[in-house]
Amino acid sequence: MTRIQDIPDMAALRTEIDAVDAQLMALLARRHALIDRAAQIKSGNGLPARIEARVEEVVANIRDHARGHGLDPDLYDRLWRQLIEAAIAQEERQLNKDRP
Repeated sequence: MTRIQDIPDMAALRTEIDAVDAQLMALLARRHALIDRAAQIKSGNGLPARIEARVEEVVANIRDHARGHGLDPDLYDRLWRQLIEAAIAQEERQLNKDRP
């Protein structure tokens, strides 16, 4: 990985940003697959898609991670709540796929 201060120009900087974006998408795809697995496990255990205590635990973890990286915890709180809502909708589709 190139040290940020060693990036010589905008073209190289954009290449680095594009590479990070690709890595983020790969991680989000893995998270998506994990959510599918969560729905399978929840289905077998009779659990709902939304477990409010878990939602708040995930957001608290993200806020801590954001602070630890010098990022705005409020921004990542909002972003992760959107991500969580999408994950809950994904789980609900899985849990309800056999229902009329």
